[in-house]
Amino acid sequence: MPSLDDIARFQTSLSTGDVSWLHALVTDWQIIADLSFSDLVLWVPDSESKGMWAGAQIRPTTGPTTLLEDAAGTFLPAGHTDRLDQALASGEVVDEQIEEMPDGTRVRTRTIPVKREGSAIAIISSRRNDNAPRTASELEATYLEAADELIDMIQRGEFPLDGTRSDLADSLRVGDGLIRTDGRGRVSYASPNALSAYRRLGLAGDLMGAELGEVTTGLIDRRPTDRGPLGLLRGDSGGEAEIENATGSLLLRVIPLKSGGHRNGALILLRDVTELRLRERELVSKEATIREIHHRVKNNLQTVAALLRLQGRRVELPEARAALDDAVRRVASIALVHETLSQSFGDEVDFDEIADRLIHNVLDVSRGPDVGVVHADRVGSFGSLPGVIATPLAMVLTELIQNAVEHAYGAGGGTLTLAVNRIRDRVRLRVSDDGVGLPKDFDPADSLGLSIVTTLVEGELGGTLTFERRNSGGTTVAISLLV
Repeated sequence: MPSLDDIARFQTSLSTGDVSWLHALVTDWQIIADLSFSDLVLWVPDSESKGMWAGAQIRPTTGPTTLLEDAAGTFLPAGHTDRLDQALASGEVVDEQIEEMPDGTRVRTRTIPVKREGSAIAIISSRRNDNAPRTASELEATYLEAADELIDMIQRGEFPLDGTRSDLADSLRVGDGLIRTDGRGRVSYASPNALSAYRRLGLAGDLMGAELGEVTTGLIDRRPTDRGPLGLLRGDSGGEAEIENATGSLLLRVIPLKSGGHRNGALILLRDVTELRLRERELVSKEATIREIHHRVKNNLQTVAALLRLQGRRVELPEARAALDDAVRRVASIALVHETLSQSFGDEVDFDEIADRLIHNVLDVSRGPDVGVVHADRVGSFGSLPGVIATPLAMVLTELIQNAVEHAYGAGGGTLTLAVNRIRDRVRLRVSDDGVGLPKDFDPADSLGLSIVTTLVEGELGGTLTFERRNSGGTTVAISLLV
């Protein structure tokens, strides 16, 4: 299905300003479709006057559709466009007609010129199912009357409205709640959903005949962020806001109605979002609690590391002291992940930062008096990783870096490289050193640290692990896992 831009560019002679105007119209015409219970099709004239192109379409959410097949992108040749041509040439709405479809369905049609700067640039064809003629309810009559006012504004070039639109404007629908005010800001109609929403705010009486801005001001605890409700709800200009008090929250959008350039009241679309805001607050509270838990776990782990460090200072056996030092490093690597999680607003962490800190910390602590300077580089990026992956992976890196510093280098030192390659959810990393290389009788099970690495990679992370001898000297540990 071609877009409005495609049709306007290749099939019409519309100017850039005209196309922008039509874009603003179709962005906001769901309101008209819902109020009129009608399918709408936007027709634009062919550049060679050979007919009309359907540039866009919309179906109502308030009633059945008569548009069983998509019309957008279709071409209606000259000779079949009399009513469209009439509306385009006259700049006037072509009155409703009843058409009998081959299947017996009755369809009420209307043709509406779209004006910009005094000239008709396109046509809207409105089609509404008319199979069950009956006396309209007050709600239906109010909807249709409001639709007629917006259609008149389109025909006069006063709709779409000037100004930017927010996501809030697109989220509100006619069925969520509708209030119609007159030129003085008094309520002439409030739908049942709208009245229920105001009851949620604490309204005790009726809205009919009340000045909406004053009623709303008396109910809320705070003003909307951009302007007070009194001015916004008078309908002087369009706008969106959220209003709330201790009992409820409402989203609302004001659409001013004009007649001959004069304010004629407003349509207010609104929705009760009290439950949604309560759930959001609960989620925020849960997230804060989770961050606090990570913070406390980090503090507890740091306390454990400090106790182990104190114990290590009292131990005289070198082997026991080395074991306690290893335990301190392992606990510290886990604490580092929890520290990062305590500062994030989700369950994922930037693992590049963790990896760089681990490299720096382990090199500072692990290098003995007989080992020269070891330089470390990270190539590539881990990106964001879930906490359940980050914790064991941090321990893996700690063990590998520690093992390389202790066993690979002598007095001359060397270079340690951490190379990362991430493609979507697959992470491959290689920890390489240029040290003495693996002994001929190498068995990772003989080392507690490498046993921990193997268990974590293959058991907890579900990845693969290999140890490789480098031709140029040194060792590479290659790990592949899904995140």
